[in-house]
Amino acid sequence: MDSGSSAYARGINCMTKLHTVKRVLGTTAVAGAAVAMPIVFGTGTASAQSGNWDAVAQCESGGNWATNTGNGYYGGLQFSLSTWQAYGGTGLPSDASREHQISIAENVLAGQGPGAWPTCGANL
Repeated sequence: MDSGSSAYARGINCMTKLHTVKRVLGTTAVAGAAVAMPIVFGTGTASAQSGNWDAVAQCESGGNWATNTGNGYYGGLQFSLSTWQAYGGTGLPSDASREHQISIAENVLAGQGPGAWPTCGANL
């Protein structure tokens, strides 16, 4: 009975290790995808097809693409820093050009839809 119990215990131990490896690999794959997503989306270009970004900026910031009012949102399209970074932005949005802000906004729009701008997204 001892050898049977040992074999059973070794089998359980192997299965536990296999489950742990699968879980770690799965988590790594998900984390890798989350990191890669902004890189893939980061290649977007500003496009008039997806909306009127000047109208959104007018609504969000009075059309001031360089605004930094200290409220936690930056630039003409009022990005939070976490959203800006998640979709490929670096530095502060308020320091980025209008074109670069629109490029990142295109990525946000593709990922979140116009609801990312709850008040002004109707302009998209």
